[in-house]
Amino acid sequence: MFCCQMSLAWEFPAYLKAGVSPVKTCVVILIAATLVGCGGIAPVPSNNTSPNPGSNSTSSAGSASGSSSGSSTSGSSSSSSSSSSSSSSKPNSSSDVPAQAKTIPNLQVSKGWTGYALLPPWFGICSSCSPSGPQTTWSSSQGVSSPSLTGKAMKLTIGGKTKYSDVLWNNHLIGQFSSQGMWDPSNSINSNAHNFVYDIYFFAKDLGTSQALEFDINQFLNGKSYIWGHECRIAGGNQWDVWDNPKQTWHPTGIGCWPKNNQWNHLTIQVQRTSDGHLLFKSITLNGKTANVNRYDTPTKTSWSGITVNYQQDGNYQQQPYSIWLDKFNFHYW
Repeated sequence: MFCCQMSLAWEFPAYLKAGVSPVKTCVVILIAATLVGCGGIAPVPSNNTSPNPGSNSTSSAGSASGSSSGSSTSGSSSSSSSSSSSSSSKPNSSSDVPAQAKTIPNLQVSKGWTGYALLPPWFGICSSCSPSGPQTTWSSSQGVSSPSLTGKAMKLTIGGKTKYSDVLWNNHLIGQFSSQGMWDPSNSINSNAHNFVYDIYFFAKDLGTSQALEFDINQFLNGKSYIWGHECRIAGGNQWDVWDNPKQTWHPTGIGCWPKNNQWNHLTIQVQRTSDGHLLFKSITLNGKTANVNRYDTPTKTSWSGITVNYQQDGNYQQQPYSIWLDKFNFHYW
């Protein structure tokens, strides 16, 4: 619906607030690479000149609780889409990743994570916001020992004073600003990647304070932007939504999303860039229960090339602070 252009060569989407009417406009397009991030982290974009800037949303609250160790950082085309969904109890995770797949493991300990506040009503990236607030607060800590499955979880917290504000964490995996050293100048890695699996465990003590949690896979190739956005509405209604690329809005799937408190929730998302150049949202598996989404969608335009992932936390009507722990975060592609 709206698009903002900035002076960096990377891109990520923006979304509708789960269960709320204002629009988070997708897609943020970052064009000419005029700045270079340090320490493997992409630089923070400058403010948009558009009156209604679009952006991706994810917010993080500033206060972190619980025991932890390690490092801490604060820091369009039109087309028709079709979908159908069904559920089963068949696990749909590592058994569906073929032997030839490449894996980027343990992203919860990876460098390259950058957080951005997104404020209502338009949810553009707030370049003047800082992790300490006051509008939105956020923090991230890596190497957290408890709760953890590996002894090195990542803790992300959001809060602040602005109701329904969000924080987006973005990581460039392949292409310019790659946190993995995979700048892919010939575009060979990117062009040969058609299938993607986002495999993650997350833990929360009070999920009811979260408006929504968001998990995105993004591919930018040959002038086309493929955004596989997935949002688990919690306070917003306990349902999975997926991102409608041409219409720049959320599409309800009718698939329930009921993660559990005080235990590790295992989420696996499978998507595909089809041979005819479209997006296929294949399946969502939460805690061993698979729902087949089977939504076919059309990409939009871009000028960047690469593969990124997002994780996002949305604030509720009181912007109550809450934390989510991530662990065993693996990304598969082939």
